[in-house]
Amino acid sequence: MVKLRVAGTWSGALDEVDLENWTVPTLREEVAKRSNVSPASINLICAGKMLKDGDCTEKLSQLGIRANSKILASRVAVDEGKSLKDEEELNQRLARVKAAVTALSTRHADGALPLEDFNLEIEDQLGNKLHLSESDRQALMMGLMLHTNGKVLMKKGKFRDALEVLNMAEESFSLGDPKTVERVDNIAMLQMDMVWCYFMLKDIACLSVAGVRLDKARDGFERAHGKDASRLKLLQAGNSSELAVYLRLELLEAVVAYHSGQLEKSRRYLISAQTKFKRLQVSDEVLSVVLGMGFEENEAKRALRINNQDAERAVDFLVEEKARKALKRQEDLKRQAEILEQKKYGVTPLKKAVDIQLLTGLVSIGFEKQLAAEALRRNENDTQKALDDLTNPETNATIQNDIETRKAKRQKQDTDSKIQLIASMGFDMPAVAAAVQAGGTTETIMRRLLQQGPLPDPAAALQAAAAHAQAVAADGAAANAEPPADASFSEPRDVEMEDEIANELARRDALSDYDIDVTREGEAIDEYLALLDSTGSSSGSASTSGRGHQEKEIRN
Repeated sequence: MVKLRVAGTWSGALDEVDLENWTVPTLREEVAKRSNVSPASINLICAGKMLKDGDCTEKLSQLGIRANSKILASRVAVDEGKSLKDEEELNQRLARVKAAVTALSTRHADGALPLEDFNLEIEDQLGNKLHLSESDRQALMMGLMLHTNGKVLMKKGKFRDALEVLNMAEESFSLGDPKTVERVDNIAMLQMDMVWCYFMLKDIACLSVAGVRLDKARDGFERAHGKDASRLKLLQAGNSSELAVYLRLELLEAVVAYHSGQLEKSRRYLISAQTKFKRLQVSDEVLSVVLGMGFEENEAKRALRINNQDAERAVDFLVEEKARKALKRQEDLKRQAEILEQKKYGVTPLKKAVDIQLLTGLVSIGFEKQLAAEALRRNENDTQKALDDLTNPETNATIQNDIETRKAKRQKQDTDSKIQLIASMGFDMPAVAAAVQAGGTTETIMRRLLQQGPLPDPAAALQAAAAHAQAVAADGAAANAEPPADASFSEPRDVEMEDEIANELARRDALSDYDIDVTREGEAIDEYLALLDSTGSSSGSASTSGRGHQEKEIRN
């Protein structure tokens, strides 16, 4: 019989442990009993390795456990109260998110005509659009949208749900060309966010994979940002937007090192993270200076953190940021107008939108806009082929005839719809047809018919009056929009989910990933430094073998 020391959900000594007969389930049951929880909710770790049940026959002595071995016990979330219905709802939502992201990225990555009045673009940290191949663009776009959705769930404290979405994001990023993906820091950020979820869930079972992910994150940041973030600082005019990101990275590296028994390494990371944390603290004095310039508190703090507490630079940053947002808004409005115009011209045989820039070029050399748009539409936006058609008298005439035929067809459809609408209110069909042919808005036509005599069914007058306002509104909408030519928008869509994802993206900017509230990080730094101090370790004498220190669970 030997004694084992336990820390975590319960701290103390287990006496009279029979290493030759006890198995991991036996040990788990004893620890759970003292922790007042179910055995299923207890994870055990010894010397940096997770103790697994296996076939429940392996004895503790066979696993390398000896007298006075230290056992770390942590409680994991067991979804005991989670019903099958809850699981089904989560799975359905994840499926909707994945489907919506796939649909959005497909429409906005391959030149297809957007069904919305916005366009999704991939930009760098300076707001410049990235020019990528169609496959890389779609892979990055899917990964970014899923990553953004995962971050929203993290802010809501739904870390387990967030992990599911972040895993899908990782899969999507992997579909792109590795050389292209390595140019951006989003993959590194994703790896770090996943480990942050492990940390907030206190999931010590992910300890080993957390270390691998953090190594990938550090390598990815160095590739994208340069050594010591030198390239990033150069791009961002010397500001320190990356500081909070590296603080969180070093904290997580310290946590993994601590629970792996690498105390000296853990302390180094913690001290470095603590230095960054202090640099990110905004003093009341400097904050009041920026607030005095009329800025909101949140944006003032963000600007000061990014600009090393320099009030003058922070104000300049905020002014420039405001100008960038105004310019972006103008560009978005211009793009919305372009999309509405594109919808008038229909889609190419391969379901692509007419290229507005190419259309502008043809119009600038003298071709009529509708004619040039139709030539581009027929020829998959091939400018030379469109020019050949436009300069060929026979083909040009055919295009013009097709345009007029479609226009007449749409006008007839509009007329027939108007006649049916008004006749359904009780008016005589021939009289309605004659009134519509005479011209005028729906309001004018109805007034003209009412002057000719009362409705055959007086009750229908109420219906006519109720439909009057709707008809007026319909006329106004028809005046400002033309049905797309040869376009089919019958594909099923989850509009609600697509709008939710698009709105999440709209609220973010190039520095959103770097704008981290480090309050929780500061608390964790103090906590783990205290744990290290309680072991009597120091930066010069800490043991990397894990001896002589008290293990604790990953804390939240």
